[in-house]
Amino acid sequence: MPDASAGIGRDDSRDSHLPRDAALLADAVREAGALALSMFRTELRMWTKGASSPVSEADIAVNDLIQARLQSATPDYGWLSEESADDSSRLGKRLTWIIDPIDGTRGYLAGREDWCVSAALVEDASPLVAAVFAPATDEFFFATRGKGATCNGALIRATSGTGLDFSRIAGPKPLVERLTQTGEDITLYPRIGSLALRLCRVADGRIDAAFAGGQSRDWDLAAADLIVHEANGSMTALAGDAILYNREEVTHGVLVAAGRDRHAQLVEHFRRRPV
Repeated sequence: MPDASAGIGRDDSRDSHLPRDAALLADAVREAGALALSMFRTELRMWTKGASSPVSEADIAVNDLIQARLQSATPDYGWLSEESADDSSRLGKRLTWIIDPIDGTRGYLAGREDWCVSAALVEDASPLVAAVFAPATDEFFFATRGKGATCNGALIRATSGTGLDFSRIAGPKPLVERLTQTGEDITLYPRIGSLALRLCRVADGRIDAAFAGGQSRDWDLAAADLIVHEANGSMTALAGDAILYNREEVTHGVLVAAGRDRHAQLVEHFRRRPV
């Protein structure tokens, strides 16, 4: 028979560190956001990684700051960041930080305000604590599992109902058009460059639903995922499968986020008409 006390001990240890880790994350993300904002709309060195992904010295500076703050305080936790070399030792960690130093780098470099710092602490495969900070618009989203989600300290909730107002839906237009029955042209919510911020707009009720095209990564999603769920929303793969984090493969397919009832309806629609 499994040793029940071992499980209790792990949970107790997690719970005893949770307030510290939540405060640590909030402070690090606020400091990182301030650094990113101080470099915003200045002349920055930039380059391209992979096929077309832009990176700037601001991305690296913010990553280095967050890593220094979090890893020095929690050296036994795993680490996964868009701007760090992947260390496979994270796969054996129960607790792992997942970070996007600047989500929406293209918008950041273009001088737009739709970018953020996104960070989460993941326990096994699901987010435990999350912070998304958009310093250009002074919006700080925060959530702890089971304790609700806030923006600048005020509780937030996803919109209820099942209706579809396309002007309140964000995401790739060809995908959203599959929701129409007549093929009519639709007008979507204006594009939000940061995926994490797009999802947080669902959590705070400014939009009713958001889609993510394929190829999003753990660091784009983990923090916003918890914020959406704690705001009485749901965020899953298009078929309704839960999103798992800190796996060897960190790339995800098409995703949808919405208030719970609307999310269930959208998932059912795409089950009948798969992409």
